[in-house]
Amino acid sequence: MAQEKVAVVGLGYVGIPLCALLADKGFDVVGIDIVRERSETVGAGRLPFKGEEPGLAELLAKAVKRGRLRTATSFEACRDRTAIFVCVDTPLDADKRPDNSKLEAAVRGIGKNMGKGALVVIESTVAPGTMTGIVARTLEQESGLELNKGFRLVHCPERVMPGRLLYNLRNYDRVIGGSDAVAVKRASAIYSRIMKGKLHPTDLVTAEIVKTAENAYRDVQIAFANEVALISEKLGADAFEVRRLVNTTPFRDMHMPGAGVGGHCLPKDPWLLVHGGRDAGPRLIPAARAVNDSMPFHVLDLVSEVLSEIDVRLEDAVVAVMGASFLQDTGDIRNSPSIPVIASLSAAKELRVHDPYLEEIEGVRTTPDVKKALSGADLAIFMVAHKDYSKLTPGQLKKLMRTPAVVDGRNLFSADKMTRAGVVYTGVGKRAILSCKAPAKAR
Repeated sequence: MAQEKVAVVGLGYVGIPLCALLADKGFDVVGIDIVRERSETVGAGRLPFKGEEPGLAELLAKAVKRGRLRTATSFEACRDRTAIFVCVDTPLDADKRPDNSKLEAAVRGIGKNMGKGALVVIESTVAPGTMTGIVARTLEQESGLELNKGFRLVHCPERVMPGRLLYNLRNYDRVIGGSDAVAVKRASAIYSRIMKGKLHPTDLVTAEIVKTAENAYRDVQIAFANEVALISEKLGADAFEVRRLVNTTPFRDMHMPGAGVGGHCLPKDPWLLVHGGRDAGPRLIPAARAVNDSMPFHVLDLVSEVLSEIDVRLEDAVVAVMGASFLQDTGDIRNSPSIPVIASLSAAKELRVHDPYLEEIEGVRTTPDVKKALSGADLAIFMVAHKDYSKLTPGQLKKLMRTPAVVDGRNLFSADKMTRAGVVYTGVGKRAILSCKAPAKAR
């Protein structure tokens, strides 16, 4: 058939790079977002979020300037579209069950406006069973069309990551689950234009399981690493040296332990898989989630130990939380492990938060300068491995801080170098508190 006229519903971390790539390859693209400010920002060729996204700002601006991408706030823009991609948020409710309200609203809006023969592609991650149980049924009800006769349906779950949005879209393999072979063929023709990775055809439910399982698998791997880190701390070993030596064995890939798991996907997708497969009684995946959710609170335990070591009460301490986003060199705060840490330290005499990509988090204004954040502090808690922090030396920390004490949540520093420099130091997966008993500067 002639080249598809495309709509992308949801202008966030998934929808914006998809719009830009499709427009760059010559497709006529309309991006739809019901949040007017976001729609207008993207429609003006600007990114609505901060962080390092190589090439994306330029590609978006070029697509808008060339007239290949425009935006809208109404689903009426779907009426002349032959292919409609859905990239909306699919969060959890308070009971860790799927909250499909945004997805259902998008599908209802599409169903009311799509024409006969439309291809609907869901890139949003969903619990297994959602495509047939909710999406297909709603589209049929709202459109009056029958699946595989009046319209086609595909689930091609996204595999993007903040900081690598364009790279992942262009280079990663994709799974295309279709309602039938025609749906897979049409979707494959579009994706093959914008990406170099392989396309793997399958059915709808298999695609749902694949996406949720790949993130649950990684979550379980990280939980294992975190549990080894906790064991190593108690036994007086360095978990990162343990990891290095474990990975000298073929077919081993122990992950990095750390201060917690954040982002949109890993804290959520395992629960989507558990929900879809709840009749099987999953046990391992919920246990892994509990381990990873506990890590920010373990950091707080380390904070208490360090404050005791330096003999400073939290109420008398100047505390610097270094890093607020969930991932290094991005401004994405979704499910950031820093959030519970910041909230729990509100009783500090002075709480500073540094992040180069955020102006505020949890009601706390961030300090834009690294050295200002650390100057005169009694304790620095490194929650994110932003590149700014790799430039810091133990000597600088000792010079800047009133009481040079550090809790390292991301293995940024060498324990030996820190203690030799006179910094009280510990961290996730590290040996017990390493202290040179250096005196604090005058308060």
